[in-house]
Amino acid sequence: MTRNTGAPRAVWLRRFAALALGALTVPAYAPLGWYPLALVSLAALAWLVCGALDVRRAAALGYAFGLGLFTAGIGWIYIALHQFGGMPGWLAAPVTLVFAGYLALYPAAACAIARALPASRRWWGLAAAWALTEWLRGWVFTGFPWLAVGYSQVPASPLAGLAPVLGVFGVSGATVLAAAALAQVLAWQQWRAGLATLALLAAAGLGLGRVAWTEVRTPALPVTLVQGNVAQDLKFREETLVRTLSRYAEAVENAGTRLVILPETALPLFLHEIPAEYLARLTAAAKARGGDAIVGVFDNAPPGSDRYYNAVMSLGSAPVQHYRKDHLVPFGEFIPFKRLLAPVINDWLHIPLSDQTRGGTDQKPLEVAGERVAMNICYEDVFGEEIIRQLPGATVLANVSNDAWYGRSWAAEQHLQISQTRALETGRWMLRATNTGVTAVIDPHGVVRAQLPQFREEVLVAEVEGRTGATPYVRTGNWAVAGLSIAALAVAARPGRRKPRAVAH
Repeated sequence: MTRNTGAPRAVWLRRFAALALGALTVPAYAPLGWYPLALVSLAALAWLVCGALDVRRAAALGYAFGLGLFTAGIGWIYIALHQFGGMPGWLAAPVTLVFAGYLALYPAAACAIARALPASRRWWGLAAAWALTEWLRGWVFTGFPWLAVGYSQVPASPLAGLAPVLGVFGVSGATVLAAAALAQVLAWQQWRAGLATLALLAAAGLGLGRVAWTEVRTPALPVTLVQGNVAQDLKFREETLVRTLSRYAEAVENAGTRLVILPETALPLFLHEIPAEYLARLTAAAKARGGDAIVGVFDNAPPGSDRYYNAVMSLGSAPVQHYRKDHLVPFGEFIPFKRLLAPVINDWLHIPLSDQTRGGTDQKPLEVAGERVAMNICYEDVFGEEIIRQLPGATVLANVSNDAWYGRSWAAEQHLQISQTRALETGRWMLRATNTGVTAVIDPHGVVRAQLPQFREEVLVAEVEGRTGATPYVRTGNWAVAGLSIAALAVAARPGRRKPRAVAH
């Protein structure tokens, strides 16, 4: 396929179109969830990229698409930096844009790789390159795989059925492949192959979505998830501390279930600062029901040291157990290249407790209320390969978060969709206890069974079932999709066979 894209005006019109396509992809994600929109926008991008004159122009189209997607999709970072982090607006805005520009490098690389392939293989090569570059985005510089294309398909799209096998990046690859096939059909280019690809992907997703990868281990367990709704700008003020402690103590005491979960850092104190009688009060309340409470707290060990953790601890019938957050947020919970950047960062960004310590990768599930609960704190659940470290031993997943940092943006709903994907990948129930929302219970198919409205002080009571077994993704992690993508690109890059010359007789 070739088109005259040499005229400067035409080149910039195509780049602007790619930018708009990226921005228009955002409604495909939560909270709107218009998942077919991702197929349409990516189909248009595939048509532009596969017909670009050269690799450089294809990369520019991918970069424009990524810039539109991430600027529109994660603009809420500005709220965290400016409104709650104290960074001046004139600086927070370009910092947010620069971050979006960095993330856009990955779709740019995917499009460049696809354009470098032989013309007939660019369509499916784009899918492999996209999955591979998203995987890389998930770990380079500690990783930020937010808005991976696969998330847009969970849980309603047929393609979501691939998540327990290949994880979210596999769903991303399948989504881009479906989009490329759609572009082939609409452009009447290899349209038979395009139709066959669409049918195969839909059949595979629907078929795998019906497989019972895990099985029920225990009877239904009633749980209580507490949403405290403590405003972020008040959370660390002394004048609100007494009310906060009282609010959560009463929630634990009034709960009628064996398992109660409080949000991330629900008690905004170091563990050694919390009065012993307060902890005894929570313990007694949980014990009275023969169960346990999981409480978010800052854990410093040894007490009084400068090493502290964003953690949860269990209180109640089971022995006290701890989980400490391991994957920390750069510039929010730790400062990369601390000696070089700390003096500059501290002048412009004022986030409390931003020098935390990693908890370690070998932590075990909490054994509470008859279940083995795999904990993860806030944005740790963005990393599927880290969630499966505690599997298949864990029977339930639980995420505690505080998305109040992002105000009334779409961040919390996007985060909920990410948790839905983790439930689907692992075949486990996911419990989400958050400060301001979205507090929810998600079943092993990634479907939200119950949730609370945001920015309200409420509790959510629901039932979950502990499950055993392992999905293929739990066993292989992201290595399967990375290996398949590399293999597919290696095949696509092979030179085609030359037709033999006719021999005159």
